[in-house]
Amino acid sequence: MPPPPVRTLVDLVDPATLAGSDLVDLLAAVCDVESVSGNETALADAVEALLRDQPHLSLDRDGDALVARTQLGRDRRVVLAGHLDTVPLTDPPNLPTRLTGVGDDRELWGRGTVDMKAGIAVMLALAVELGRPGSEPTADLTYVFYDHEEVEATKSGLGRLVRHRPELLAGDFAVLGEPTSAGIEGGCQGTLRVDVRTRGVAAHSARSWRGRNAIHGAAPILATLAGYEAAEVEVDGLLYREGLNAVGISGGIAGNVVPDACTVTVNYRFAPSRTLAEAEAHLRELFDGFEITVTDASPAARPGLDDPLAAEFAAAVLARTGGEPRPKFGWTDVARFAELGIPAVNFAPGDPMLAHADDERVPVAELAVCRDALRSWLLGA
Repeated sequence: MPPPPVRTLVDLVDPATLAGSDLVDLLAAVCDVESVSGNETALADAVEALLRDQPHLSLDRDGDALVARTQLGRDRRVVLAGHLDTVPLTDPPNLPTRLTGVGDDRELWGRGTVDMKAGIAVMLALAVELGRPGSEPTADLTYVFYDHEEVEATKSGLGRLVRHRPELLAGDFAVLGEPTSAGIEGGCQGTLRVDVRTRGVAAHSARSWRGRNAIHGAAPILATLAGYEAAEVEVDGLLYREGLNAVGISGGIAGNVVPDACTVTVNYRFAPSRTLAEAEAHLRELFDGFEITVTDASPAARPGLDDPLAAEFAAAVLARTGGEPRPKFGWTDVARFAELGIPAVNFAPGDPMLAHADDERVPVAELAVCRDALRSWLLGA
């Protein structure tokens, strides 16, 4: 018996209904195209095929980043953005996806279901539905799907678009599909990663007094980290929690050699009350006397909920979903939009606490909740 035909994303999106079950099938299909950072091409191709099938959208591609736009002549433009890549799979792999539970308690399990292909599925469904006659949005829309978010900032597909085609990202407001459990999360923490190095003198370990152990010299660095009290900082009414942690340590070349070098890799997650320069100055003060090299840096973003469009969006969404705006713990690309002067918030299905987790899973009910909230606002309902 021949194998069943492979269904593309185009096959899975029914523009006539786009019911909740279609969203589940769409999300499963998007997740099952493995797209660990650096391997996004197959998924980008599938998304491109779906978007090119929509006559109301113009489409541009830069590498594995895609930008689809409406040209309705509206007086404002809303950007819906999300990254296609995921962190690596587990061992054994947490793909293909699997659906558990019944009714409203169903959950879809697998890599990317939370971070952030649930948001991608909602965006793709809207990209199709909001081109139907009678479903034209009150704003022009830009859909951005990009690669390399889960790695160092220099590889970011969105950053590449900012450098190469900034005009494609122009807008008055942006919604980033990072997981928020269908709530509104404002701003984001900044992130700074540095290597803190110690130097020693190599020697045979049997004659260690002739050397100086660089790993032992890292003790003050580790003591500073262990004793550090991370700040809680209120910014525009949202309470951000900072974090300072060693995330790696390396040193030594053999089991019988006193090491002459040691590197402690430190990650600082800082509140949007600090600039990137202030965050770096804080680390240099903490580790004064040590050699410090910055290896990755991305600025924080303030909540921005005082912007009229952001406030309007938050009020409309929370009227449907309940709750209050929360701070985003972690860095997201709202910071890139903030640098472009575009107010942005995080909003999508999925518990952010499950992002990158081995048991990553999303409640199916949240897919329709987020799709319906976004659709209602975009239609001016």
